[in-house]
Amino acid sequence: MTEQQTPRRGRGRRPADEVRGEVLAAAGDLLLAEGMAGFTFERVSAISGASRTTLHKWWPSRGALAAEAYFRTVESTLAFPDTGDIAADLTEQLLAFVRLMTRTAAGRVIAELIGSAQTDPELAAAYREHYSAPRRALAVTAVEAARDRGQVRDDVDAEAVVDQLWGACYHRLLIPDQPLTEAFARTLVDQLVRGLRPA
Repeated sequence: MTEQQTPRRGRGRRPADEVRGEVLAAAGDLLLAEGMAGFTFERVSAISGASRTTLHKWWPSRGALAAEAYFRTVESTLAFPDTGDIAADLTEQLLAFVRLMTRTAAGRVIAELIGSAQTDPELAAAYREHYSAPRRALAVTAVEAARDRGQVRDDVDAEAVVDQLWGACYHRLLIPDQPLTEAFARTLVDQLVRGLRPA
């Protein structure tokens, strides 16, 4: 679907949630295809059929729209498993993250979003609200549930566990001195879980 092929439809004929969903879907497709360099309100408006006025009403900047669209696009891929086995769940989740970062355009895009967020406070706020905070909460909840089941020590800091696992992956993604691989993800979980287990 191109900008020229998309008919503009009146927003008043459809629920706002439907229009917003279509905008986010179009924005996500554009973001993964062209990155932040080709991501503008004008392009998203042309592809989605929503007016630029509508986009500016809902998102304070293109960065804020990009962050929410990114999360909506990858949300299902990064769904957190819950098998009752924290080692298996962390491994599967981290592998899904690594595959997304290394096998799709999502890795390049998230690096661009993180870089842009350093000088774009609206993007930074949207990134935290729609991506990093929800992702962190899922992982923290999983570790805390494992603690309640007795699979990890009572004194384990769930927030620190998230930083140790995903922080290491983001480090290799953004500073590629060493490759971000599935083997690396498995090693991270294996070594960390050994230290988390009760004596």
